[in-house]
Amino acid sequence: QVHLVESGGGLVQAGGSLRLSCAASGTIFSIDGMGWYRQAPGKQRELVAVLTNGGSTNYADSVKGRFTISRDNAKNTVYLQMNSLKPEDTAVYYCNAGIRQRLRERVELYWGQGTQVTVSS
Repeated sequence: QVHLVESGGGLVQAGGSLRLSCAASGTIFSIDGMGWYRQAPGKQRELVAVLTNGGSTNYADSVKGRFTISRDNAKNTVYLQMNSLKPEDTAVYYCNAGIRQRLRERVELYWGQGTQVTVSS
């Protein structure tokens, strides 16, 4: 089994910073892309940032220049550094990862349970 556990959410004032972490554990042979999504109340889940195994990144236009995604492959962990936070960044943030549990098995997509980020004005 595989688990993704997020941490680092909380309450911050506008203009502040937070760093989210997401650690994958369990039976893991390899991890492909890892990413962050968010869902605000009454809205659909949306992409925030993704990072491929090759190092390519993709960001939502709304966070470009403010958020940075990175990963530590040795720790099976992906991070999201969020700077210059705005009230509209308030949401539950979820990480996901494409994980192959064993050699010759296909890659499956796993999700974390989410962590709340609240930005006050």
